[in-house]
Amino acid sequence: MKISELFQTKSCVFSIECFPPKQTTQFAAMQQTLRRMKELSPDFISVTYGAGGSAGGVSTVEVADFLQKELGILPLAHMICMGSDKASAAQLLDKLRAAGVSNVLALRGDRTPLRPESPNFHHASDLMAFIRESAPDISVSGACYPEGHPEAPTLLQDVANLRHKQENGAQHLVTQLFFDNGHFYRFLNMARKAGITLPASAGVMPIVRRSQVERTVALSSASLPSEFTRMISRWQDDPESLHKAGIEYAVNQLRDLIEGGADGVHLYAMNDAAVAAEVYDGIRDLLPEA
Repeated sequence: MKISELFQTKSCVFSIECFPPKQTTQFAAMQQTLRRMKELSPDFISVTYGAGGSAGGVSTVEVADFLQKELGILPLAHMICMGSDKASAAQLLDKLRAAGVSNVLALRGDRTPLRPESPNFHHASDLMAFIRESAPDISVSGACYPEGHPEAPTLLQDVANLRHKQENGAQHLVTQLFFDNGHFYRFLNMARKAGITLPASAGVMPIVRRSQVERTVALSSASLPSEFTRMISRWQDDPESLHKAGIEYAVNQLRDLIEGGADGVHLYAMNDAAVAAEVYDGIRDLLPEA
């Protein structure tokens, strides 16, 4: 099934993101985590990019295969431009298709010393065009940024660039995480005015540990509203209270998005099934039944 088809039948699509473990010995534990996440009835689970192989770790294909065949959950497999070329991209697509995976999230990927620039895919839209031409049976999703991509000169220019993803075959969008819903509503309004008609899943990450503020939030480039910074300042030295406050913040954010008409909500759960379950309990009454 194509993920884009879910939005034709549901008022709000609920999804979760996971990432492959860095060690193969951790895969069994991750499988248990995913079994617990299945109990939350996600419409799909996205799997971030993991190469696996001789470098160690578990690949995106392995996780997607487990989700689909063992759990019966629709997977959205990430593919990135960085460190890839047409030959390796075609090989990965073959592996995904062999596993029965029919949905891919095409991304540029972060620039790191270990991943050289792609000779063929300078932007995610280039990879999307390649997938559309070489694997037309694969449904492609794309990323979007409610506050604008960090490298874009303006939000308006970033929205204009988003049209290239739609024109090159994207059928669904997933946003970068954000903490102020006003940014999402403004972005979506600009996108619709620019002719972007794709359904968009709004990405939310529960911040339940101080380390997440120092690492994840900083890397995301998301702005922090005063309500959020007050929460962190008040509870940063009280782990239990910060956990509760972080769950409450995420739940309130998601409830507002669902009630505000978001096409979908996407939970960046950081492979934490317990956190995902706490958040789900706070929004399940608003989600449409399967």
